[in-house]
Amino acid sequence: MAKRMRLRALEMAYASGANGSHLGGGLSAIEIMATLYHDILCVDPCAPADANRDRLIVSKGHCVLAYYTALYERGFLSEQDLQQFEQNGYHWHGHAMRDLVHGIEFSGGSLSMGMSFAVGEAMACKAQGLDSRVYVLVGDGECDEGLIWESAMATAHYGLDNLCVIVDKNGLQYDGETTSVLNTDSLAKKFEAFGFEVSEVDGHDCSAILKALKPSDISIQSSEKKPRCVIANTIKGKGVSFMENEKTWHHHTLNEAQYNQAREEVEHA
Repeated sequence: MAKRMRLRALEMAYASGANGSHLGGGLSAIEIMATLYHDILCVDPCAPADANRDRLIVSKGHCVLAYYTALYERGFLSEQDLQQFEQNGYHWHGHAMRDLVHGIEFSGGSLSMGMSFAVGEAMACKAQGLDSRVYVLVGDGECDEGLIWESAMATAHYGLDNLCVIVDKNGLQYDGETTSVLNTDSLAKKFEAFGFEVSEVDGHDCSAILKALKPSDISIQSSEKKPRCVIANTIKGKGVSFMENEKTWHHHTLNEAQYNQAREEVEHA
């Protein structure tokens, strides 16, 4: 599934032409999204607004190449929807817009806002007595934002053990290396200090991600109910040699030669 998503993401990026797309952060999140939609999320494209559904809040809005392809794999989006990606006049933008019919819970774009929205969703689910789980995907650069930590405080304070934060920790943001722009390491220790049960995994190892996200994890069984955080160590631009760890590919366009090389590398990985 992850391989299909990565190939489809490249097709979408190439077809976007001069509009370009967020390739780096999209490719780093492929395995995270594949694991969520293949094994974790209790969602149904035939009943997208079911109150008992799990919620995925994509706060890291610039990972839509991973997001849309996962939604396609799960049946929320059509082939035509993907073909309209970043085409002028169509709905499928470089930041997803809330659209429950298509499985999109939150309008991304302004970084860190999704974290506070997820806290509200988790509180609402608790208040309504729902067993739904809320997952929120944030970027490590996004963790520069104060609202991430205000929301983290609220998560622990209100005992929101139905919420899980996933950090796509690829080490780069628009302005460069995260450790140079604003060093927030160790994120694991910080989330622990804010009252979270924390796991740190290889963000391109689907088995490791699955083990960390499984609701049957020991932290869920323990008497002390805590919110959870999974730090997924990833590579920006994962799978394409000339994109990996290159901030230029945060948002960029693909020419034909680059597309052909990228596709070849992914197909034979």
